[in-house]
Amino acid sequence: MTILLGHEDQTRTLTMAARSGRMHHGWILAGPKGIGKASFARALALRLLADAAGPAIEEEGLFVPESHPIRHLIEAGAHPDYAELAPLEKETGTARNISVDQIRGLARLTQSAPSLSQRRVVVVDSADDLERGAANALLKTLEEPPADMIFLLVSHAPGRLLPTIRSRCRTLRFDPLDSVTMRAVLKASDETLSPQEVDALVRAGEGSPGQALRYAGLNLSEIEQALSSLATLGDPGNRQRLALAKALALKAAKPRYEAFLERAPAFIAQAARTKQGPALGLALDHWEKARHLAGGAVILSLDPAAVVFELAGHVAALAPSRA
Repeated sequence: MTILLGHEDQTRTLTMAARSGRMHHGWILAGPKGIGKASFARALALRLLADAAGPAIEEEGLFVPESHPIRHLIEAGAHPDYAELAPLEKETGTARNISVDQIRGLARLTQSAPSLSQRRVVVVDSADDLERGAANALLKTLEEPPADMIFLLVSHAPGRLLPTIRSRCRTLRFDPLDSVTMRAVLKASDETLSPQEVDALVRAGEGSPGQALRYAGLNLSEIEQALSSLATLGDPGNRQRLALAKALALKAAKPRYEAFLERAPAFIAQAARTKQGPALGLALDHWEKARHLAGGAVILSLDPAAVVFELAGHVAALAPSRA
């Protein structure tokens, strides 16, 4: 299990509900993708099952000791009262959806008594991935849930779920992490990250560790420094734009090129939040053009050097002297 940091309010809400003995059977854990909702759901499931089965845990929150037998069972995928549903891994890659057969496979839990305690837990990661038949099948279980069974539905876009599923569950909203927690999560995930790289990943993640870690190992701090320099100085002689285009057009630099395609429009969007009046309009205009260019660069097989040079130009247009 990964280290869980942040989301203290949500932890208190659900642990208090569990201790009350009247915990609702269905919860939608809603919020932006990559902020730790699925990790939270797994940690909560572990704590709920550990508390129900014993031995007792003195610490508050979602902590469960490494030595606890319930932790061993869940990490081995052998806990009889726990199920986790996600798109299946196939030879051709990960399936797009959670199938109706996977939901029907929950019958082993729903149609039999709990084995180790009086509590059963199902984590769905994510409910957004349920195919139509699977959503309807899950709804039937949510309408008549077995006693002491808890459903934790991770959702990045709860508005897209069936209204009837939403009505059978309580929604708990999760917010992006603050920068202090983001730094702690990133350092815990990779102790080799330099302070400069952590700072760059925090800016790129915008409160989402999952989003930030997609850029790990790509020396993102160098890209961020280049973007910041362009937006500050404007690169009037195009020297920096040319050097950046040359470096990112190399075949070996493809992962960093793709990171640049994502970060350049996002950098402009972040800069636009600090502007007003004509400067805001200019930034939004360049953001729209950069977003359109970056979005089609790979699909249309555009020349990487030309794309980087043009995207860098949109960033340079933010410089006070250029504006």
